[in-house]
Amino acid sequence: MLFSKRGFSGTTTREVARSAGVSEATIFKYFATKEELYAAIIEAKSQTHQLLERLARVAGRKDDAVFLTALARELIARTQADPTLMRLLFFSALEGHVLSDMFFQSRLNSVDVFLIRYINERVAAGAFRPVNPAQAARSFIGMVTQHLLLQELFRQKPPPHLTTDRVVGEMVALYLRGVRA
Repeated sequence: MLFSKRGFSGTTTREVARSAGVSEATIFKYFATKEELYAAIIEAKSQTHQLLERLARVAGRKDDAVFLTALARELIARTQADPTLMRLLFFSALEGHVLSDMFFQSRLNSVDVFLIRYINERVAAGAFRPVNPAQAARSFIGMVTQHLLLQELFRQKPPPHLTTDRVVGEMVALYLRGVRA
């Protein structure tokens, strides 16, 4: 995926066509602009609707540890299966590209909003102490993101005994100790 290696600005449609084994005209037959192509790639890779549907089923059980574990595992598994999405996110943000906002809205913001609502409900139910739900959501997502950044961007693998399950379990335990009533 050229965009994830070179960014939007550093990739030409000619290079994309060559990499895909098609002519540049073929790309423009399906996408009027390079921006449309980039947007289609981001949308295809995000698949946020499926993520939120799965999370909604788990969230309905009101088991905070199970829900947060499912969220963290899902975010980690998706990124490990396709690290190009994270790279696309960073390139579009660093380049200040207009599609950065689209990416933020389609993937990041929708997950944040979902988690904020969950935290609000748990505060209202008395399960969580009064916290700023947006800050609390960013704190949890921040732990997961830091883990992914170290692994996927900086290639810092955890020691063999520190499995993804153990990492997620520790994140969830630390987080819940801070927010529970």
